[in-house]
Amino acid sequence: MPCRAQRLLDLGQSVWLDYIHRRELQSGVFAAQVRDQGVVGVTSNPTIFQQAIGQGSDYDAAIRERLARQLAGVPLYESLAIEDVQTACDALLPVFERSGGLDGRVSIEVSPRLAHDSDGTVEEARRLKAAVARANVMIKVPATAEGLPAVRALLAEGTCVNVTLIFSLARYEQVMEAYLGGLESRAARGQPLAPVVSVASFFVSRVDSKVDAAIEQRLATLPADSVEHVELADLRGQAAVANAKLAYSRFREVFDAPRFQPLAALGARVQRPLWASTGTKNPAYSDTLYVDELIGPDTVNTIPPRTLAAYNDHGVLDPRLLRGADEARTLFRRLPELGVPLDDLIGQLEEEGVAAFVKSFDSLLATLEEKRARMAG
Repeated sequence: MPCRAQRLLDLGQSVWLDYIHRRELQSGVFAAQVRDQGVVGVTSNPTIFQQAIGQGSDYDAAIRERLARQLAGVPLYESLAIEDVQTACDALLPVFERSGGLDGRVSIEVSPRLAHDSDGTVEEARRLKAAVARANVMIKVPATAEGLPAVRALLAEGTCVNVTLIFSLARYEQVMEAYLGGLESRAARGQPLAPVVSVASFFVSRVDSKVDAAIEQRLATLPADSVEHVELADLRGQAAVANAKLAYSRFREVFDAPRFQPLAALGARVQRPLWASTGTKNPAYSDTLYVDELIGPDTVNTIPPRTLAAYNDHGVLDPRLLRGADEARTLFRRLPELGVPLDDLIGQLEEEGVAAFVKSFDSLLATLEEKRARMAG
Protein backbone atom coordinates (compact mmCIF):
# COMPACT_ATOMS: atom_id res chain seq x y z
CA MET A 1 0.00 0.00 0.00
CA PRO A 2 1.37 3.47 -0.84
CA CYS A 3 2.59 5.48 2.13
CA ARG A 4 0.85 8.67 3.19
CA ALA A 5 3.27 10.97 1.36
CA GLN A 6 2.79 8.98 -1.85
CA ARG A 7 -0.98 9.31 -1.45
CA LEU A 8 -0.67 13.08 -1.18
CA LEU A 9 -0.16 13.09 -4.96
CA ASP A 10 -3.79 12.01 -5.28
CA LEU A 11 -4.75 15.18 -3.42
CA GLY A 12 -2.62 17.35 -5.72
CA GLN A 13 0.37 17.86 -3.43
CA SER A 14 3.98 16.91 -4.14
CA VAL A 15 6.46 16.12 -1.37
CA TRP A 16 9.98 17.45 -1.88
CA LEU A 17 12.70 16.61 0.61
CA ASP A 18 14.10 19.62 2.44
CA TYR A 19 17.54 18.06 2.79
CA ILE A 20 20.50 16.90 0.77
CA HIS A 21 23.56 14.98 1.92
CA ARG A 22 26.18 13.03 0.05
CA ARG A 23 26.00 10.16 2.52
CA GLU A 24 22.32 9.54 1.80
CA LEU A 25 22.81 10.02 -1.94
CA GLN A 26 25.56 7.38 -2.05
CA SER A 27 24.19 4.89 0.48
CA GLY A 28 20.79 4.29 -1.10
CA VAL A 29 18.86 6.13 1.61
CA PHE A 30 17.76 8.83 -0.83
CA ALA A 31 16.79 6.26 -3.45
CA ALA A 32 14.61 4.54 -0.83
CA GLN A 33 12.98 7.85 0.07
CA VAL A 34 12.06 8.34 -3.58
CA ARG A 35 10.94 4.75 -4.04
CA ASP A 36 9.09 4.14 -0.78
CA GLN A 37 8.48 7.41 1.11
CA GLY A 38 6.83 9.68 -1.43
CA VAL A 39 9.73 12.04 -2.21
CA VAL A 40 9.45 13.54 -5.71
CA GLY A 41 11.84 16.49 -5.42
CA VAL A 42 14.60 18.09 -3.34
CA THR A 43 15.31 21.56 -2.05
CA SER A 44 18.56 22.84 -0.61
CA ASN A 45 19.74 26.09 0.91
CA PRO A 46 22.91 27.48 2.52
CA THR A 47 21.93 26.14 5.95
CA ILE A 48 21.36 22.63 4.61
CA PHE A 49 24.74 22.59 2.89
CA GLN A 50 26.41 24.08 5.95
CA GLN A 51 25.09 21.20 8.02
CA ALA A 52 25.94 18.58 5.39
CA ILE A 53 29.41 19.71 4.32
CA GLY A 54 30.58 21.51 7.43
CA GLN A 55 29.83 18.77 9.96
CA GLY A 56 31.47 15.37 10.10
CA SER A 57 33.87 13.79 7.63
CA ASP A 58 31.59 12.60 4.83
CA TYR A 59 32.93 15.20 2.41
CA ASP A 60 36.59 15.04 3.43
CA ALA A 61 37.70 12.78 0.58
CA ALA A 62 36.00 15.03 -1.96
CA ILE A 63 37.57 18.09 -0.34
CA ARG A 64 41.06 16.55 -0.55
CA GLU A 65 40.57 15.76 -4.23
CA ARG A 66 39.57 19.36 -4.91
CA LEU A 67 42.45 20.79 -2.92
CA ALA A 68 44.75 19.04 -5.37
CA ARG A 69 43.07 21.19 -8.01
CA GLN A 70 43.73 24.32 -5.94
CA LEU A 71 40.04 24.93 -5.17
CA ALA A 72 39.25 26.98 -2.07
CA GLY A 73 36.55 29.25 -0.70
CA VAL A 74 33.39 29.67 -2.75
CA PRO A 75 34.63 27.60 -5.74
CA LEU A 76 35.33 24.70 -3.36
CA TYR A 77 31.87 24.92 -1.81
CA GLU A 78 30.17 25.20 -5.19
CA SER A 79 32.03 22.22 -6.58
CA LEU A 80 30.78 20.05 -3.71
CA ALA A 81 27.22 21.40 -3.77
CA ILE A 82 26.87 21.16 -7.55
CA GLU A 83 28.03 17.53 -7.51
CA ASP A 84 25.38 16.67 -4.90
CA VAL A 85 22.70 18.47 -6.88
CA GLN A 86 23.73 16.68 -10.07
CA THR A 87 23.54 13.31 -8.30
CA ALA A 88 20.07 14.11 -6.94
CA CYS A 89 18.94 15.36 -10.36
CA ASP A 90 20.06 12.12 -11.97
CA ALA A 91 18.28 10.04 -9.34
CA LEU A 92 15.07 12.01 -9.85
CA LEU A 93 15.17 12.04 -13.64
CA PRO A 94 12.54 9.26 -13.96
CA VAL A 95 10.19 11.28 -11.73
CA PHE A 96 10.90 14.38 -13.81
CA GLU A 97 10.07 12.58 -17.04
CA ARG A 98 7.03 10.79 -15.63
CA SER A 99 5.54 14.05 -14.29
CA GLY A 100 6.18 16.00 -17.47
CA GLY A 101 8.74 18.16 -15.70
CA LEU A 102 6.45 19.19 -12.86
CA ASP A 103 8.33 17.21 -10.22
CA GLY A 104 11.70 15.49 -10.06
CA ARG A 105 13.21 18.91 -9.41
CA VAL A 106 16.31 19.74 -7.36
CA SER A 107 16.83 23.31 -6.15
CA ILE A 108 20.17 25.04 -5.62
CA GLU A 109 20.30 28.58 -4.24
CA VAL A 110 22.26 31.58 -5.41
CA SER A 111 24.64 33.01 -2.83
CA PRO A 112 22.75 34.74 0.00
CA ARG A 113 25.32 37.50 -0.28
CA LEU A 114 23.53 38.49 -3.51
CA ALA A 115 20.10 38.88 -1.90
CA HIS A 116 20.12 42.63 -2.61
CA ASP A 117 21.91 42.50 -5.98
CA SER A 118 19.59 41.97 -8.95
CA ASP A 119 22.24 41.81 -11.67
CA GLY A 120 24.55 39.66 -9.59
CA THR A 121 21.71 37.24 -8.89
CA VAL A 122 20.90 36.85 -12.59
CA GLU A 123 24.55 36.27 -13.44
CA GLU A 124 25.03 33.68 -10.70
CA ALA A 125 21.77 31.90 -11.54
CA ARG A 126 22.88 31.52 -15.14
CA ARG A 127 26.26 30.24 -14.05
CA LEU A 128 24.82 27.69 -11.59
CA LYS A 129 22.30 26.47 -14.15
CA ALA A 130 25.08 25.92 -16.70
CA ALA A 131 27.34 24.25 -14.14
CA VAL A 132 24.71 21.77 -12.94
CA ALA A 133 23.74 21.12 -16.57
CA ARG A 134 20.64 19.09 -15.77
CA ALA A 135 17.16 19.67 -17.21
CA ASN A 136 15.56 19.22 -13.79
CA VAL A 137 17.61 21.74 -11.84
CA MET A 138 15.76 24.67 -10.30
CA ILE A 139 17.52 27.86 -9.21
CA LYS A 140 16.47 29.38 -5.89
CA VAL A 141 16.26 33.17 -5.71
CA PRO A 142 15.14 35.05 -2.58
CA ALA A 143 12.01 37.16 -2.88
CA THR A 144 13.69 40.38 -1.78
CA ALA A 145 12.88 43.65 -3.50
CA GLU A 146 16.08 43.23 -5.51
CA GLY A 147 15.50 39.53 -6.08
CA LEU A 148 12.15 39.99 -7.81
CA PRO A 149 13.50 41.70 -10.97
CA ALA A 150 15.99 38.85 -11.21
CA VAL A 151 13.18 36.31 -10.89
CA ARG A 152 11.26 37.94 -13.71
CA ALA A 153 14.33 38.15 -15.95
CA LEU A 154 15.31 34.53 -15.33
CA LEU A 155 11.81 33.23 -15.99
CA ALA A 156 11.62 35.28 -19.17
CA GLU A 157 14.75 33.59 -20.46
CA GLY A 158 13.47 30.13 -19.55
CA THR A 159 15.19 29.37 -16.25
CA CYS A 160 13.08 27.41 -13.78
CA VAL A 161 13.03 29.35 -10.51
CA ASN A 162 12.21 28.48 -6.93
CA VAL A 163 11.36 31.88 -5.41
CA THR A 164 12.28 31.53 -1.76
CA LEU A 165 12.03 33.31 1.60
CA ILE A 166 8.44 34.48 1.12
CA PHE A 167 6.73 35.35 4.38
CA SER A 168 4.18 38.10 3.78
CA LEU A 169 1.09 38.20 1.60
CA ALA A 170 2.20 41.52 0.13
CA ARG A 171 5.51 40.02 -1.02
CA TYR A 172 3.74 36.95 -2.34
CA GLU A 173 1.59 39.17 -4.56
CA GLN A 174 4.81 40.60 -6.04
CA VAL A 175 6.21 37.11 -6.61
CA MET A 176 3.17 36.08 -8.62
CA GLU A 177 3.40 39.33 -10.58
CA ALA A 178 7.04 38.57 -11.41
CA TYR A 179 6.05 35.10 -12.60
CA LEU A 180 3.25 36.34 -14.82
CA GLY A 181 5.42 39.15 -16.16
CA GLY A 182 8.21 36.74 -17.03
CA LEU A 183 5.82 34.44 -18.88
CA GLU A 184 4.23 37.34 -20.73
CA SER A 185 7.67 38.44 -21.93
CA ARG A 186 8.32 34.95 -23.29
CA ALA A 187 4.92 34.79 -24.92
CA ALA A 188 5.48 38.15 -26.61
CA ARG A 189 8.66 36.74 -28.16
CA GLY A 190 6.92 33.57 -29.27
CA GLN A 191 8.94 31.37 -26.90
CA PRO A 192 7.48 28.22 -25.32
CA LEU A 193 5.93 28.49 -21.87
CA ALA A 194 5.45 24.84 -20.91
CA PRO A 195 9.14 24.22 -20.01
CA VAL A 196 9.13 27.06 -17.48
CA VAL A 197 8.31 25.60 -14.08
CA SER A 198 8.37 27.73 -10.95
CA VAL A 199 7.38 27.41 -7.31
CA ALA A 200 6.86 30.11 -4.70
CA SER A 201 8.39 29.03 -1.38
CA PHE A 202 6.16 30.40 1.36
CA PHE A 203 7.74 29.91 4.78
CA VAL A 204 5.57 28.59 7.57
CA SER A 205 6.96 27.60 10.97
CA ARG A 206 9.06 30.72 11.42
CA VAL A 207 5.85 32.76 11.39
CA ASP A 208 4.55 30.92 14.45
CA SER A 209 7.90 31.25 16.21
CA LYS A 210 7.88 35.01 15.64
CA VAL A 211 4.21 35.64 16.40
CA ASP A 212 4.05 33.30 19.39
CA ALA A 213 6.94 35.18 21.00
CA ALA A 214 5.05 38.45 20.55
CA ILE A 215 1.90 36.87 21.95
CA GLU A 216 3.82 35.80 25.06
CA GLN A 217 5.13 39.34 25.50
CA ARG A 218 1.63 40.74 25.19
CA LEU A 219 0.16 38.16 27.58
CA ALA A 220 2.63 39.29 30.22
CA THR A 221 1.01 42.74 30.16
CA LEU A 222 -2.57 41.47 30.58
CA PRO A 223 -4.33 40.27 33.74
CA ALA A 224 -4.38 36.47 33.65
CA ASP A 225 -8.11 36.37 34.28
CA SER A 226 -9.02 38.95 31.63
CA VAL A 227 -11.06 38.05 28.56
CA GLU A 228 -8.27 39.35 26.31
CA HIS A 229 -5.66 37.15 28.01
CA VAL A 230 -7.77 34.02 27.60
CA GLU A 231 -8.55 34.78 23.97
CA LEU A 232 -4.97 35.67 23.05
CA ALA A 233 -3.56 32.58 24.74
CA ASP A 234 -5.81 30.44 22.55
CA LEU A 235 -4.39 32.05 19.39
CA ARG A 236 -0.87 30.71 19.86
CA GLY A 237 0.27 28.41 17.07
CA GLN A 238 -2.31 29.58 14.56
CA ALA A 239 -0.71 32.47 12.65
CA ALA A 240 1.53 30.39 10.36
CA VAL A 241 -1.21 28.16 9.01
CA ALA A 242 -3.56 31.12 8.67
CA ASN A 243 -0.93 33.05 6.73
CA ALA A 244 -0.42 30.10 4.37
CA LYS A 245 -4.15 29.60 3.87
CA LEU A 246 -4.57 33.25 2.93
CA ALA A 247 -1.67 32.91 0.49
CA TYR A 248 -3.28 29.84 -1.07
CA SER A 249 -6.60 31.64 -1.39
CA ARG A 250 -4.86 34.46 -3.23
CA PHE A 251 -2.99 31.96 -5.42
CA ARG A 252 -6.28 30.48 -6.58
CA GLU A 253 -7.71 33.92 -7.32
CA VAL A 254 -4.69 35.01 -9.36
CA PHE A 255 -4.38 31.87 -11.46
CA ASP A 256 -8.13 31.57 -12.01
CA ALA A 257 -8.28 35.19 -13.20
CA PRO A 258 -8.52 36.22 -16.89
CA ARG A 259 -4.91 37.43 -17.06
CA PHE A 260 -3.51 33.91 -16.75
CA GLN A 261 -5.84 32.23 -19.22
CA PRO A 262 -4.05 33.26 -22.46
CA LEU A 263 -0.79 32.06 -20.92
CA ALA A 264 -2.37 28.76 -19.91
CA ALA A 265 -3.63 28.35 -23.47
CA LEU A 266 0.00 28.60 -24.59
CA GLY A 267 1.03 25.84 -22.19
CA ALA A 268 1.91 27.83 -19.06
CA ARG A 269 1.61 26.11 -15.73
CA VAL A 270 0.56 27.71 -12.47
CA GLN A 271 3.33 28.74 -10.12
CA ARG A 272 2.66 26.30 -7.30
CA PRO A 273 2.92 27.47 -3.70
CA LEU A 274 5.63 25.50 -1.91
CA TRP A 275 5.29 25.29 1.85
CA ALA A 276 8.78 25.68 3.30
CA SER A 277 10.09 25.49 6.85
CA THR A 278 7.50 22.85 7.72
CA GLY A 279 9.32 21.09 10.52
CA THR A 280 7.56 21.90 13.80
CA LYS A 281 9.82 24.00 16.04
CA ASN A 282 7.59 24.13 19.12
CA PRO A 283 7.39 20.71 20.82
CA ALA A 284 3.98 21.66 22.20
CA TYR A 285 2.56 21.42 18.68
CA SER A 286 1.98 18.33 16.56
CA ASP A 287 5.11 17.19 14.75
CA THR A 288 3.08 17.02 11.54
CA LEU A 289 1.17 20.30 12.03
CA TYR A 290 2.56 22.07 8.97
CA VAL A 291 1.90 19.10 6.72
CA ASP A 292 -1.54 18.10 7.99
CA GLU A 293 -2.99 21.61 7.75
CA LEU A 294 -1.57 22.55 4.34
CA ILE A 295 -2.70 19.77 2.00
CA GLY A 296 -4.36 20.95 -1.19
CA PRO A 297 -4.24 20.85 -4.99
CA ASP A 298 -1.38 22.45 -6.94
CA THR A 299 0.96 22.67 -3.96
CA VAL A 300 4.34 21.36 -2.84
CA ASN A 301 5.45 20.70 0.71
CA THR A 302 9.20 20.56 1.22
CA ILE A 303 9.66 18.41 4.31
CA PRO A 304 12.74 17.64 6.43
CA PRO A 305 13.48 13.93 6.93
CA ARG A 306 12.26 13.71 10.53
CA THR A 307 8.96 15.36 9.67
CA LEU A 308 8.56 13.12 6.63
CA ALA A 309 8.99 10.03 8.79
CA ALA A 310 6.48 11.38 11.31
CA TYR A 311 3.96 12.19 8.59
CA ASN A 312 4.24 8.76 7.00
CA ASP A 313 3.72 7.26 10.46
CA HIS A 314 0.72 9.24 11.72
CA GLY A 315 -0.12 12.22 9.50
CA VAL A 316 -3.58 12.95 8.15
CA LEU A 317 -4.78 12.72 4.55
CA ASP A 318 -7.28 15.54 4.33
CA PRO A 319 -7.26 18.62 2.04
CA ARG A 320 -7.60 21.06 4.94
CA LEU A 321 -6.00 23.83 2.90
CA LEU A 322 -9.32 24.21 1.10
CA ARG A 323 -11.04 25.17 4.34
CA GLY A 324 -10.58 27.90 6.92
CA ALA A 325 -9.81 31.00 4.85
CA ASP A 326 -12.52 33.02 6.62
CA GLU A 327 -11.18 32.00 10.01
CA ALA A 328 -7.69 33.00 8.86
CA ARG A 329 -8.94 36.46 7.89
CA THR A 330 -10.58 36.80 11.30
CA LEU A 331 -7.32 35.84 13.01
CA PHE A 332 -5.35 38.40 10.99
CA ARG A 333 -7.82 41.08 12.03
CA ARG A 334 -8.08 40.02 15.65
CA LEU A 335 -4.39 39.67 16.59
CA PRO A 336 -3.59 43.36 15.93
CA GLU A 337 -6.72 44.31 17.87
CA LEU A 338 -5.28 42.36 20.80
CA GLY A 339 -1.95 44.18 20.58
CA VAL A 340 0.09 41.83 18.38
CA PRO A 341 1.36 43.75 15.29
CA LEU A 342 1.09 40.84 12.86
CA ASP A 343 2.08 42.58 9.63
CA ASP A 344 5.15 44.18 11.19
CA LEU A 345 6.28 40.90 12.72
CA ILE A 346 5.92 38.93 9.49
CA GLY A 347 7.63 41.75 7.61
CA GLN A 348 10.73 41.35 9.78
CA LEU A 349 11.16 37.70 8.83
CA GLU A 350 12.51 38.32 5.33
CA GLU A 351 15.62 40.15 6.48
CA GLU A 352 16.07 37.72 9.36
CA GLY A 353 15.89 34.84 6.87
CA VAL A 354 18.47 36.41 4.56
CA ALA A 355 20.75 37.12 7.53
CA ALA A 356 20.43 33.51 8.74
CA PHE A 357 21.41 32.16 5.32
CA VAL A 358 24.38 34.56 5.09
CA LYS A 359 25.52 33.40 8.53
CA SER A 360 25.26 29.74 7.48
CA PHE A 361 27.10 30.47 4.23
CA ASP A 362 29.91 32.30 6.02
CA SER A 363 30.14 29.55 8.63
CA LEU A 364 30.41 26.92 5.93
CA LEU A 365 33.20 28.80 4.16
CA ALA A 366 35.06 29.21 7.45
CA THR A 367 34.74 25.48 8.16
CA LEU A 368 35.98 24.61 4.68
CA GLU A 369 38.98 26.89 5.17
CA GLU A 370 39.77 25.18 8.49
CA LYS A 371 39.57 21.78 6.82
CA ARG A 372 41.68 22.97 3.90
CA ALA A 373 44.37 24.30 6.20
CA ARG A 374 44.37 21.13 8.28
CA MET A 375 44.56 18.85 5.23
CA ALA A 376 47.26 20.99 3.63
CA GLY A 377 49.31 20.82 6.79
